[in-house]
Amino acid sequence: MDQDTAAAMARPSARDRLLDAADELFSRDGIARTSVDQVLHRAHVAPGTLYAHFGGKDGLIAAALHRRLDRWEQVWQEAVDAAPTPAEKLLALFDAVSAYRDLYTPGRGCAFLATNTELPDLDHPVRAVIEAESTLLVTRLNQLAETVTTEDPAALAGDVLLVYDGAMAGLQRGRTPDPLGHGKTLARCLIQNAIQTEH
Repeated sequence: MDQDTAAAMARPSARDRLLDAADELFSRDGIARTSVDQVLHRAHVAPGTLYAHFGGKDGLIAAALHRRLDRWEQVWQEAVDAAPTPAEKLLALFDAVSAYRDLYTPGRGCAFLATNTELPDLDHPVRAVIEAESTLLVTRLNQLAETVTTEDPAALAGDVLLVYDGAMAGLQRGRTPDPLGHGKTLARCLIQNAIQTEH
């Protein structure tokens, strides 16, 4: 195999380049401020390629967000699996965000919350992905909280989610030093309190 063939095979597909470009630009600049032309330029593809794969900007937005959700779910699960105790597994949410940001496009905060704000139309193609991310958060946190306390796991999961949302808002504002670290510390206090209350 010559070098040109090897380089061509190693290069991401046009579809993946579009998703990479969309993820980076939407996260950095926002959806409304990012034009299709900017995405095409960053991805080095022709307009017809975008429309053939995604049907237009809305389809691209939904596909990029769906890929982000798949990646996020995997990174979070890996962080949960690596945690040694039930309490640490619940706290792994915060470690997972840091790991995700190291692996993929950091963005300014939560891409799902940002997209929900920019595209509030209930009929928009991204709605199903946004709902899926919310369902994942609530379901997994509730499951993990049930292994920590039997007193009121749903309340503990809700409290951890509230702290998580605050930490993600802290990333968005960029004014709080280490919002994820602070969020994890606050969540740890909530977990310890729930355990002490139970006993």
